Amino acid sequence: MDEVYLFLWFLDESEQKMYRNLQKAWFILEFREHNAHMKWKKKGNVDVDIVFEIMRRLKDEKDFDKIILITWDGDYIKLVYYLIENQILGKIIFPNNRYSSLYKKIKNQYGMNLWEQRVRKLIEYRK
Repeated sequence: MDEVYLFLWFLDESEQKMYRNLQKAWFILEFREHNAHMKWKKKGNVDVDIVFEIMRRLKDEKDFDKIILITWDGDYIKLVYYLIENQILGKIIFPNNRYSSLYKKIKNQYGMNLWEQRVRKLIEYRK
């Protein structure tokens, strides 16, 4: 089996081309819908969704080799340690220089900072 990663994303109609390209690159995309009739500004609150979807796939589908998690939020630390323990974590990509201090112990082995030019070159889209 080719390495296939679980990647979770918000549904944004303006990004359809990017979603198609990610799917062509063997990423599995999970979209989370929002109620279009909400009175208040849409807020993510996807922490539970992300953990649930990863654990569901681990139990039911096993259709991937490694998981790449893009986050700065320390709320995922238990999930991250579980994935490391079971040799399922590929990388944690930090979107900027600010990330939870809970990741400092594992950053050198598992972390990548999207802010770094070398990391951006690794994952940039090329035609």
